[in-house]
Amino acid sequence: MTLAVWPTDLPKPERASWQASPMEARLKRQGDSGPASYRRRFSSVAKATSLSIVVSRDGKAIFDNFYAEETARGSLPFYMPDPTTDGWPLLIQDGSPLLTHDGTPVLLSAEWLCLFGDAVPVEAVVGVAFRISFSVMVMP
Repeated sequence: MTLAVWPTDLPKPERASWQASPMEARLKRQGDSGPASYRRRFSSVAKATSLSIVVSRDGKAIFDNFYAEETARGSLPFYMPDPTTDGWPLLIQDGSPLLTHDGTPVLLSAEWLCLFGDAVPVEAVVGVAFRISFSVMVMP
């Protein structure tokens, strides 16, 4: 089975709406007295991430098709560029970008294996564009 890939025609998620939180990987044990203790429940856990994108009418159609057809309404996994890493320049110690011999910055590349989260994507009209908010579970 070939996994779906996030459409390259869609923009990077908005920075202001980005939120991430790892799932709880601990199991709480309450003793007869004293504070609770914890142990690991899982060796690795998914990370819940909330994202939003602002798209034109064409971008909305691309997203709708990706969600409905390629991920079967969010039930199939897909690859997505990691918005916190992919496309950002690689920096050297002084904070300036590492450059190739012709002066082009070296860019980082990373991708996530994702599933859409529990809630279905939500759309809002922003002027003549659409803001689509959704959550993904980033697999370990």
